[in-house]
Amino acid sequence: MIHMKINGMPVEIEAGSNILAAAKKVNVNIPTLCYHPDLPAWAACGLCVVKQENSPKLLRACAAPVVENLSVITHDAELYQIRKTVLEMILSTHPSSCLTCGRNGTCELQRFAAEFGIREQPYEIRLTDLPKDTSTTSIVLDPTKCIKCGRCVQVCQQLQGVYALEFIGRGDNTVVSPAAGLPLNDSPCIKCGQCSAHCPVGAIFEKDDTREFVRAISNPDKHVVVQIAPAVRVALGEAFNLPVGTITTGRIYSALRRLGVDKVFDTNFSADLTIMEEGTELVKRLTTGVGAIPQITSCCPAWTDYMEKYYPDMIPNFSTAKSPMMMQGAITKTYYAQKANIDPAKIFSVAIMPCTAKKFEISRDENMYASGFADVDLVLTTREFARLIKASGIDFAVLHDEPADSPIGMYAGAATIFGNTGGVMEAAIRTAYTLITGEELADVNITAVRGMDGVRTGEVDVKGTKVRVAVAHGMANVSTLLEEIRSAREQGAEPPYHFIEVMACRGGCVAGGGQPYATTDDIRGKRIAGLYTDDEKSVYRCSHNNPEIKQIYADFLEKPLSEKSHHLLHTTYTERKIYKK
Repeated sequence: MIHMKINGMPVEIEAGSNILAAAKKVNVNIPTLCYHPDLPAWAACGLCVVKQENSPKLLRACAAPVVENLSVITHDAELYQIRKTVLEMILSTHPSSCLTCGRNGTCELQRFAAEFGIREQPYEIRLTDLPKDTSTTSIVLDPTKCIKCGRCVQVCQQLQGVYALEFIGRGDNTVVSPAAGLPLNDSPCIKCGQCSAHCPVGAIFEKDDTREFVRAISNPDKHVVVQIAPAVRVALGEAFNLPVGTITTGRIYSALRRLGVDKVFDTNFSADLTIMEEGTELVKRLTTGVGAIPQITSCCPAWTDYMEKYYPDMIPNFSTAKSPMMMQGAITKTYYAQKANIDPAKIFSVAIMPCTAKKFEISRDENMYASGFADVDLVLTTREFARLIKASGIDFAVLHDEPADSPIGMYAGAATIFGNTGGVMEAAIRTAYTLITGEELADVNITAVRGMDGVRTGEVDVKGTKVRVAVAHGMANVSTLLEEIRSAREQGAEPPYHFIEVMACRGGCVAGGGQPYATTDDIRGKRIAGLYTDDEKSVYRCSHNNPEIKQIYADFLEKPLSEKSHHLLHTTYTERKIYKK
């Protein structure tokens, strides 16, 4: 432990910490723009400068390590003026179009400008004249608003290992751009949206599709059906000042009905459906030897895109099961349409998702039209949904809980934990155990696969049979596992794992690229805790026990991996070029 002082107040903090963390221990907030707790500090913006007492030296608090007996001054008149000048210089190259910016009200630069009372711009205004990049269906880049803090580059390269964004040029001509100066859609980008989630300003943001949603609910010829993803229910409340991790499922159903949608379903239903298909697929691979081992989960579209670009040799290992969102879309326009006697051509299927890559997924290939129509017509992120609720005058915080609609709205606890890292694995184990043994697990809490380590491995005992499993989250962690599998394959050795879960974003979907801003590990943990609370209070904890799942197989799908389920609920994968030319 290190003993030091912040503004005269004694602080004890672990060695290796930075001054920023020490200040927070005594409730002193030092402003930062380039720093984010997910990323290594690199002291780019200069906003966090502090004074070392009895020294002329200025330190950058985000990168300066604590040392024994260090005494730091974090705020005085001189530091105030330095920070204000830094902000004024940043603003001299930043447009003032706040009212039409997607980050209006959530912009970190805007907040600091207000806090420091900046009312004029003393420096010459020098704005870039670069066009927006709207080449993807998921993310928009607006280089005119970039402050070159480097967060997006760091998260893309260090946290995700994708290298779709980089610094190009020198000095005043430096820009953050897709790799090789290509349009974003032609770069290695996997549309995960972590760049937008970490950008402090409006330089990178999700493609806004709220207008199309409003048009749909205003059209009497459209039957609007909405599904919500597991992770949305524990994050949306933050936009309405509810405690982080608050479960808002019933209020979301209520809000959607007030917005004017016709039916409210839940992606959790199809998460249970995914477990039935993917779990049966795993059992088949393990017991018959038909199909590559390990089986790798395929729920995350950013991960599937990454695999097709960087590890196409792993395509045989991928589960052919579609993501829950796409399964729900296909079932909505077939099973539900038949049950409700509605022309599927009139159904407008909307998904509220924590992920920007979901906007890409709905049209990624012909398998996403298995119903004969686009299985999902529109995807809104959690952030877009929050804006819609506010614009519609709905007081979300005081809404009463309402139930989902039937017959594809009920879910088991196993489905809701799909939203966090390890959750798909845990849900699959709960059902695979029953499929293999014919017995129910005595304890459905598979704690061995829980946690926040980037890669977690272990064994699950299925009545004497050891099933080796691995969980990875954050794309940069995945290559270690895949290289281990490749190595075993090349040596003719037994695969090191039987089943692998991968999620592109750290923490899983709870921290997806479309979730509320300012996500940290503390916030991830609280959202995950909310999902496990939802699981624990569920009447049914295992997917195979969901009565509506049993009903859909009896009425429509026949059994997991049937011909009909293969057509509607499964997909294929294709090698993609890392760089499009």
